[in-house]
Amino acid sequence: MADRKNQGAGTKPQINTKINNPNSVFNRSMTVNYSSSEAAAAAASVNKPLYNLSTSAAFQRNGSIKSLYSSPFGSMVSAGNSFRGKTSPLPSPKSTPDAISQNTPDPSIRLPGSEDRIVIYFTSLRGIRRTFQDCHSIRMIFRGFRVNVDERDISMDIAYKKELQKVLGQSSFTLPQVFVKGKYIGGADVVKQFLETGELAKMVKGIPLRAMGPCEGCDDMRFLPCANCSGSRKVFDEDDELVKRCSDCNENGLVRCPLCCS
Repeated sequence: MADRKNQGAGTKPQINTKINNPNSVFNRSMTVNYSSSEAAAAAASVNKPLYNLSTSAAFQRNGSIKSLYSSPFGSMVSAGNSFRGKTSPLPSPKSTPDAISQNTPDPSIRLPGSEDRIVIYFTSLRGIRRTFQDCHSIRMIFRGFRVNVDERDISMDIAYKKELQKVLGQSSFTLPQVFVKGKYIGGADVVKQFLETGELAKMVKGIPLRAMGPCEGCDDMRFLPCANCSGSRKVFDEDDELVKRCSDCNENGLVRCPLCCS
């Protein structure tokens, strides 16, 4: 058995770690032989820039303007100039005849019984943001003058809406609508334009000043709950023994403040 072990040990295969291929990828270094002419050409190609701006005729100070426009950069400049030349400015919306006619108030429209005050028809509803913001801004503008202002909210009393429709002579209109000393001024755009030019201060001159504090009756809300029906819009008729509609309040069960809404 010992002979067999020695015989098996003697036949153990040997591993050859020598790599015969010198161009294998596992070689740590590889020598490339170039001739002198090839090495000079390779060095020149590495050091040469792709586009030399300093030697280009388009960027020379002594070059002509024609050479500049003949270059790729000059073609882009000329294209930009031609593009700007073809564009035309948009017309201003305020310069159109329709916009001018809409902003011009009609002097023949007058509101009777309001010669000593400013009347503003507005809405306190927030259904349309632009309308609500215009109404709020116009109210704040006239409150800044501290004059007598009659604010009529058509969302609180439908009678104000019918009144404005009768005065303007049309069923549809925009809010707010302003009357100064009984004369029709217009909407928010016209009032803001008069404010910027200083004409609005001249219009309100001579109107009585308002009290410094809020109204003692309604706290500047302009309306009070109906005392007859307590805002329910229904009253009991003892003669007919029926529930009837209250005739003292509006559709919201409110009455106008007797102190500030004369």
